[in-house]
Amino acid sequence: MSRIYKILPREAWEAALAQRRFDGSPVDLQDGFIHFSTAEQAQETARRHFAGQQDLVVLAVEADDLGSALRWEASRGGALFPHLYARLETALVRAVTEAPLGADGAPQVEISE
Repeated sequence: MSRIYKILPREAWEAALAQRRFDGSPVDLQDGFIHFSTAEQAQETARRHFAGQQDLVVLAVEADDLGSALRWEASRGGALFPHLYARLETALVRAVTEAPLGADGAPQVEISE
């Protein structure tokens, strides 16, 4: 099994829970897919895209649970990133953890395996 991770504001996660699905953040909707990161990529994603943002959570999802809607595509420097071309059903989320800001202003991503 291979877990992948989605960082988002707690408010967006709470809204998704109410709807039983996450349709994507504004950037996801603009790009046409939901951005995920691997365990190795998550902290750098947090630093680059979420610096200074408080009250974030990290969703853990099993890549295999997403089926053919999940594609691994080249991004930063040719690294493969998981992109979901469907909405995320909240029932597929295996764990939700906090991502508090560290001393450097970047959210600290705790990876749950």
